[in-house]
Formats: sequence, C-alpha cells, structure tokens
Amino acid sequence: MEVRAKKALGQHFLTDQSIAKNIVAALEGHKVLEVGPGMGVLTQYLLPRPEMALKVIEIDDESVVYLKKHFPKLRESLIEGDFLKMDLDGIFDGEYSVIGNFPYNISSQIFFKILEHRDRIPEVVCMIQKEVAERIAEKPGTKTYGILSVFLQAWYDIEYLFTVGSGAFNPPPKVQSAVIRLTRNSRMSLGCDEKLFRTVVKTSFGQRRKTLRNSLKPLIPQELLSDPVFDLRPERLGVDDFVALTLKLQR
Repeated sequence: MEVRAKKALGQHFLTDQSIAKNIVAALEGHKVLEVGPGMGVLTQYLLPRPEMALKVIEIDDESVVYLKKHFPKLRESLIEGDFLKMDLDGIFDGEYSVIGNFPYNISSQIFFKILEHRDRIPEVVCMIQKEVAERIAEKPGTKTYGILSVFLQAWYDIEYLFTVGSGAFNPPPKVQSAVIRLTRNSRMSLGCDEKLFRTVVKTSFGQRRKTLRNSLKPLIPQELLSDPVFDLRPERLGVDDFVALTLKLQR
C-alpha cells in the first residue's frame, strides 16, 4: 500500500534516502517530535537511534494506517491530528526538538506555532520551500527579509543547510526545497512589550515600500515624528533595531 499525495494537504513525499539520512543527521535532540511523517522516510532513520524518544503527529488518515502497518514500534507514539491545533505542552515533559518535511502551504503557520512554544523547543530541523528558507535565514537590507525573518531570528539562530531539487520527491513540487536548522539563542526576553513588538514588525512590513514614518504613523507620538529612524524602510532594521524602536513607541 502506498499513500496518495493529497494536494489539499500540500503533500510531496521525499523519496531520496540519502537526503532523508542527512536531514536526520542534522538533528541533535534526544526527545523528538516529527511533524507529518507521511510514509516514514525520516521516521525510519529516527526510530533506530537508541538515545531518542520519538513521537510523530500525522493528520492524514491514509498515512496513519501506513505508519501503523510498517512501523509497529510507533503505535504508542503516533498522534493522530492537526499539529496547528495540538496542545504541544503535553507532548513531552521538558524540552524537545521538532523535525519534519513541512507542507509548504502551511510552513509559516507551523513556525508561528513553534514560536508560541519556543521555551520548550530549542531545536528545529525541517525541509521547506527554498524561497521561504532563504527568507527566514536572510539578513537585514535585502528584499526577501521580512516578518518571519525578524520573528524567528529574535529567538533562534538560523542555518541554511542544503538545497533539495524537485526530483527528490513524488510527486515533484514545482519549486526547489531547502533544509534549515533553528537553534534557540540565549535571549530570555525581548526587553520590550512583546505584543507591541509584533504589531510594529507586522505593520512595518505590511507596507514595506513605505518609510516607517508612513507605515507606523498611527503608532508614533507627535514628538517622535522627526526622529531619523522613521526615515528608514523596515528591511533596514534587525531584531535589536525593532526592539529599540518598540521601546521608543511604548514610552
């Protein structure tokens, strides 16, 4: 039995075994949650690692049947459901790593979910669309640097590990893919109002071609309007710059 790739779930099954091995080799954690194992291309290399406690989350009924049949060891650790709606605090006691070939149509939502649980998730190794991977790893000053870059870089160090061509999948996607690793940085808090920080970043990049003075106008007190920082466009600001900007606006 094979699992049919479902367009609605954004499924493209990785079939290249050497790439699967390299993805698993990039992971260092001992407690591991795999998101969307599909037909177990990563699972098969995770299960034999004696030091690893593995749990997997799968939303696709066909994949669940396939995994139970081909990986009997998974029966106790296979969670059926939607990762985006799951209570992740109950998965493991303490910290755990996340691994997976993320469906490209919901990869950003997966990252926002991970950010909500960043204190429990010190490491993420994942395959996503190459364009999104580049955006996440991008530094300030480029056209692709954006909201997700800032939010993830605030809490994680990002490594772009390698590119994966479309021929490694069935069915092949129309885009290239990439594997990245996120490692939790030492930042304990932003040092500013986090809700306002998120608003400032989202509002700034919502009109990224405008200067901050124009995009953030409703948030800027009259006495700060002449501050030269507001002459800049959002892609010029790193995480610390957005923190400093938030501190100015919350006074």
